[in-house]
Amino acid sequence: MDLSLLFQPDNFSTLLIAMTIAAAIVFFALYFIDAGYGMMYTKRWGPAIDNRLGWVIMESPVFFAMCLLWWCSDRRADTVPLIFFILFQLHYFQRSFIFPLLIKGKSKMPLAIILSGITFNLLNALMQGGWIFYVSPAGTYTPDWLYSPQFIAGIIIFFSGIAINLNSDNIIRHLRRPGDTKHYIPRGGMFRYVSSANYFGEFLEWVGFAVLTWSAAGAVFAIWTFANLAPRAARIHRRYSQEFGEQFDRLHLKRIIPFIY
Repeated sequence: MDLSLLFQPDNFSTLLIAMTIAAAIVFFALYFIDAGYGMMYTKRWGPAIDNRLGWVIMESPVFFAMCLLWWCSDRRADTVPLIFFILFQLHYFQRSFIFPLLIKGKSKMPLAIILSGITFNLLNALMQGGWIFYVSPAGTYTPDWLYSPQFIAGIIIFFSGIAINLNSDNIIRHLRRPGDTKHYIPRGGMFRYVSSANYFGEFLEWVGFAVLTWSAAGAVFAIWTFANLAPRAARIHRRYSQEFGEQFDRLHLKRIIPFIY
């Protein structure tokens, strides 16, 4: 299957511009509209299914789409693109097939959220896979790239983000004992600095990916990650403040980026 016709440079640039504009719209919209899943779940978003199944359905399409883009590319055996592919898939294998199994509780995820997530994930696969395997100029990602400052810095940032994200998710999962329904302020790890440390870790991952690929496609994904998570982090921060009052406020936490926001 020849997918190169889908990735003409002009069309690809248009896709990146459109996705950047969409990210700006989403960023501002989410300050007024709650994305109704997890802590923010509400029946106003319509029919919903089990949260675990929802995560698998929403996240796994990007994993399989990237596999298709990789397999159909003439560059699939090239060392650096293959490493980029493995790094990307490392996150989405965990997010699609491991993270859902670790979710506790009986929360639900609206089908509208799932469908919007699938749409973005497939478009993101076109951005990242398209750039890595089809659009990037031939000879850009030679083995020497692995010794470049951007790859070394990016890989450190990327794995730091993964570590923070996994640790923060683990802290959140263990806030309650079986049968406990109370709410608690997450403590430890990067929760010493931000109220949504898990989101900070995820954002850091994709900043690292953008740096190590040194690509506009990676940068657009990092922008999208912030646009999606920062408003939600602000909502969570506000909810903690309302629920816990002075107990939370005196911690002087930022929302998603330590010492900044």
